[in-house]
Amino acid sequence: MTTDKGFDIIIVGGSYAGMAAAMALGRALSDVLVIDNSDPCNKQTPHSHNFLTNDGKTPAEIAETARLQVRQYDTVHFYKGLAIRGYQTTDGFNVEVDAGETFTAKKLVFASGIKDLLPEIEGAHACWGISLIHCPYCHGYEVRREKTGVLGNGDVGFDFARLISNWTKDLTLYTNGPSTLSSEQAAQLRARHIAVDDKKIARFEHEQGYIKNIHFQNGATTSVKVVYAPSPFQQKCHIPESLGCTLTEEGYISVDGFQETSIKGVYAVGDAAAKMRTIANAVFMGTSAGMAISKRMILERF
Repeated sequence: MTTDKGFDIIIVGGSYAGMAAAMALGRALSDVLVIDNSDPCNKQTPHSHNFLTNDGKTPAEIAETARLQVRQYDTVHFYKGLAIRGYQTTDGFNVEVDAGETFTAKKLVFASGIKDLLPEIEGAHACWGISLIHCPYCHGYEVRREKTGVLGNGDVGFDFARLISNWTKDLTLYTNGPSTLSSEQAAQLRARHIAVDDKKIARFEHEQGYIKNIHFQNGATTSVKVVYAPSPFQQKCHIPESLGCTLTEEGYISVDGFQETSIKGVYAVGDAAAKMRTIANAVFMGTSAGMAISKRMILERF
């Protein structure tokens, strides 16, 4: 797609939050460009849950349905590529893509997601989203009462182990090295019959992403069905930071109740701006932002 035409809004990211924003804006007759490189963080996840009317469908199936429905609005346009730079201008914003083209808009929406920083353990990337998972509300029901691990240490590991104990009683906290649990935390886990294993992990043995065994560096092995791994992350797109958008202490893009960032005219939705990583929440945020942007632009033109 090549054009010298400016848009009302550019949306960076075309997954659930981006599509929801595009639909709300398309229905409000706004001229929208969605820039997306088709690399969602849940691309390996076999099923999506807790999204009413779509429970159990694959993330790809839900996303494709969203794109088909949004494409019926003729003021919404799509560009397959990666947004790499953004600039503020006197009239709005410029966004440059990896192919070298530059597009202009009055408002920006970042639905660009986050990148999980997985542990440096062999097999982790292949299992991520399949049997090495982050959210019991997304995946816990399917592995309820199974032999389960939590990969974590200290306060994070302790808190996650407490949470996961709701779904299974066959639970082990793998600290992947010397435990940093407090004596009180360790005692609470023992009282709940939650084991703590501090051996260093060498690799996850798996079949097509489904963990079979954990292999430790000392040669020991244990079988497990699933491992929860609360992981650090970074923003997938660094344009918001370059524009001056404030991040929270946790690393999310800070937004107000209308999803607007600290930079006027720049909005953020989905995983990039919220800790609750669900499709339902992404759709809610995208729709809310789309409606808020539309109303503001209508009143600005009036």
